[in-house]
Amino acid sequence: MINTFIGDLGHISVIIAFVAAIVAAYAYYMATSRRPLGDDDVAWRRLGRGAFLVHGVAVLSIIGCLFSLIYGHRYEYYYVWSHSSNHLPVHYMISCFWEGQEGSFLLWIFWHVVLGLAIIRFNKKWEAPVMTVFAGVQLFLTSMILGVVIGELKIGSSPFILLRDFLTDLPVWKTDPNFVPKDGTGLNPLLQNYWMVIHPPTLFLGFALTLVPFAFAIAGLWKGELSKWVKPALPWTLLGALVLGVGVMMGAYWAYETLNFGGYWNWDPVENAVYIPWLVLVASIHGMILWKRSRLGLRTSFVLVIATFLLILYATFLTRSGVLGNASVHSFTDLGLSGQLLIYMGFFFVVAISMLVWRWKSIPISEKELTTYNAELWVFVGATVLCLGAFQVLVTTSIPVYNSFLGFLGIKSNLALPADQIAHYTKIQLYIGVGVALLSGLAQVMWWQKNDKQSLMNSLAVPGILTLLGAALVILLVRYNKLQMEPTYILLLTAALFGVLTNLGMVLSLMMRRVSISGGGVAHIGVALMLLGILASAGYSNIISANVSGLVYSREFPEEINRDNVLLWRNDVAPMGKYDVTYTGQYFEVPGMPEYVNKELIYRTDDEYKVIARGDIKLKDKTYYKVGDTLEIRPENTYYRVEYKDRETQEAFTLFPRAQVNEEMGLLASPALKQFVDHDIYSHISTVPDPSKEKDWTEVKEHEITVGDTIFLNDYFAVLRAIEPAHQTTGLGLKPGDLAIQGDFIVHGEKKKYHVHPMFVVRDRLIGRVPDEVEDLGLRLSFINVDPEKGKFTFGVSTTAKDYIILKAVEKPFINLLWSGTLLMTVGFGMAFAKRRRELRENAVQPAPADTNTIIKTPAPRRAESVA
Repeated sequence: MINTFIGDLGHISVIIAFVAAIVAAYAYYMATSRRPLGDDDVAWRRLGRGAFLVHGVAVLSIIGCLFSLIYGHRYEYYYVWSHSSNHLPVHYMISCFWEGQEGSFLLWIFWHVVLGLAIIRFNKKWEAPVMTVFAGVQLFLTSMILGVVIGELKIGSSPFILLRDFLTDLPVWKTDPNFVPKDGTGLNPLLQNYWMVIHPPTLFLGFALTLVPFAFAIAGLWKGELSKWVKPALPWTLLGALVLGVGVMMGAYWAYETLNFGGYWNWDPVENAVYIPWLVLVASIHGMILWKRSRLGLRTSFVLVIATFLLILYATFLTRSGVLGNASVHSFTDLGLSGQLLIYMGFFFVVAISMLVWRWKSIPISEKELTTYNAELWVFVGATVLCLGAFQVLVTTSIPVYNSFLGFLGIKSNLALPADQIAHYTKIQLYIGVGVALLSGLAQVMWWQKNDKQSLMNSLAVPGILTLLGAALVILLVRYNKLQMEPTYILLLTAALFGVLTNLGMVLSLMMRRVSISGGGVAHIGVALMLLGILASAGYSNIISANVSGLVYSREFPEEINRDNVLLWRNDVAPMGKYDVTYTGQYFEVPGMPEYVNKELIYRTDDEYKVIARGDIKLKDKTYYKVGDTLEIRPENTYYRVEYKDRETQEAFTLFPRAQVNEEMGLLASPALKQFVDHDIYSHISTVPDPSKEKDWTEVKEHEITVGDTIFLNDYFAVLRAIEPAHQTTGLGLKPGDLAIQGDFIVHGEKKKYHVHPMFVVRDRLIGRVPDEVEDLGLRLSFINVDPEKGKFTFGVSTTAKDYIILKAVEKPFINLLWSGTLLMTVGFGMAFAKRRRELRENAVQPAPADTNTIIKTPAPRRAESVA
């Protein structure tokens, strides 16, 4: 029966949140309109706070209602039916929440509520103008999930729409208006990964955090406080760069661990849409710090902070308008929100740029002339390099937008994305990385000292010499291993080593001088390590699964599969690089079991999620299930057990690459990783026998035997131990008086013994046979007949090709430098954020210095301040 109460409550909550956002925006605007910063109208401000609190409560109600529907499997709602299913564990139900557009918008709205409450709590002086911007943004975002239709006008797409109202053309509604599906379509199999539980919330928190410095910048322009906004906005900007950077790299690791393209970044347009604003956000941090220290670059800071938020809006339009079409595997389909997204983006573009133009001439600038020996010059150049990197990616990623816009104007456009996007982006971004590494080292050294030609040469001499020696050593090692190093790789290697050594030297120097450690220096070391990790893992990946058999596996396979993959017959050892590799069987995931369960130990039933143990399922000394117990499995994925053994050291390890054959998406394979200190072994399935196709069995060969007899099966033999009542009768529909017996065979294979139990069934006086199969041996036994007078039993034997997989394995050297560099970059941003928060608290109890909005002269730089 359809239950509309929770959906109605959720929809009403959306309307309340939308109206409360309008009230909060208007009240906060009135509280600060025509008044100096901090001198708010108390009554209007109180109304604004109250309305924003109501908005927050309503958003929590929406979240509670939607998750309640997902958790309760209320498939009468389209959002629940299209993203969830009965057998998903709770953590994947959480992923269902934000898999769709409406849920992701709701997640974004939630983080804005949290940040808005933090602004009210910690930035009271700026509360009214900043929260006016916040509430305005919430108004637009909430409209995206409003789901209200006024005549021909549709405002938003509601997550609480009923299935019958969305799929109105289904014939079932004519016969049963209250029809509710028994199960949903389920979560995208590629998203059934723990990273998808934590990656989207982190990424959307990063999106939300870009609003904070934007709102401070707009508030500064609005109130004429053209420089005071930098101090309270800087900690939030640092936190935004930290969280958004972590979110981006979480996505990269998810791709590395889940997708089988062999890397962590594919220059997909949706990946680019997040990468671009992060680069600009990091550049804006450097601009803000230049202003705080040397009263330079305030105009640059305004432009970059505003550009970051506008690029987030543009990224939202790219991924949710459907404009990318087939250009991205990640983009959402258009839900009819393109017009709203354009209005949303256009409104803030117009408001922000208009206010910036209005105040441009009043924004303070410095008369200081920058020379070669000013650290500020090189910080500014570094920020410019970041922006150039973002610009290159932006221009190419936007090609589908150009085509759509020209098409709207009636102009046919044939612009296409580059055929090899990875090469296109990489050839420019590689040089961007070189510039970032060199400038981060140079600027960090110059930042902490008074510079002239002699002092700078002295400071750079040691790290410069060590850099050249280190680069030379690496090049020699590469050549020693008979690999080539292109000039661009040598350049990136040298620059990254320089970035590591100069920043490390400065951090150690500050520690010795007992000066607070530079968070910027630590972050720069992390970035340089990331560049080294990218260079090593992407530039020198080594395919160790090359086909050395001299045979073509199949002319139907692409050349890449025949060339770069190894064919593994079940239980046969095959050479692969320095390893001997053996595929030993198929396994399933069982909730509650710490390891996967061998498919041979279970009987499948009519319910694909339930199986019966055909033997005791043990792990070490603990028995988890006994013979005949019913257990649940997750049948979507099959795990293929592959043993690796190093021929020289005899060290062994086991991997379980995962694959499933999806009706719509074909073979979906996820890699298995073996991580060493200096490299990863990255293995994934390229091809498996199609489980939907019937196996080609030989003609059945009959054997009439008694208990204790032996059947010889070419290379194997089987012994009939007993005839016994069948243990596995689920799904046979037996009634009293029916009969089910089974033969208990022991089949002696090449390496182990197998229990086989073919069944003979008499049901409603009709005879049925349930054969049993040994996939390891390609063997099937059938219980054909019983001769009670002679005490003999007839069994049939047929054979088929042995099970196999085709596997690709890649060695990725020093990829841990990428992940450790990410961690170090995060720590650096965290240190810088903590320092700026501490400064704000200390300054809060001191009289604020007078601000100026005119042309100023630069004071002497304070050498104890970090670049971040």
